[in-house]
Amino acid sequence: MNSPILSYLSSYGIDPAYIMIGLLVLILILFILYIRTLCRMKKFYRAYDRFMRGKDMESMEDTMLKQFDRLEALEASDEKKEKQISEIFENLQIVYQKTGLVKYDAFREMSGKLSYALALLDKNSNGFMVNSMYSREGCYSYVKEIIKGESYITLSEEEQEALKMAIESNGDIVSDK
Repeated sequence: MNSPILSYLSSYGIDPAYIMIGLLVLILILFILYIRTLCRMKKFYRAYDRFMRGKDMESMEDTMLKQFDRLEALEASDEKKEKQISEIFENLQIVYQKTGLVKYDAFREMSGKLSYALALLDKNSNGFMVNSMYSREGCYSYVKEIIKGESYITLSEEEQEALKMAIESNGDIVSDK
């Protein structure tokens, strides 16, 4: 075989056999990709055939209309859920979210720390303080209003600690004094 292209390549030191092998490898890769594409097309055609089987234009139109109806129903449901979520979020702004609880022995005469001061506050640190003091004669409970983290009535040491705990954290923290 006396080809001017092969002669030209061999004059630069390029062996034509390498080029032939490279072209064969390229043809093999292209052949594999072609077979893979054919398999995918066959799979796609099967899915298309299954979708279209037994359908004429009227039944296809009914199917499309049903899907549009479902889509509209989903959009309406989504709007309803968003409205409910926003209402829940608004309600969460005023519920009691912060708590502080301090258990203590009110009169230092009985063990067990049966007295407690409980602060319940909302997001803006508004709420109330419950102080329940237990003694041998009975149990006494007091409620004090808390506005923006402060009380207009003087707070005991335990009540101040419970209020501080409620303002600083959102957890159910119990302190024993």
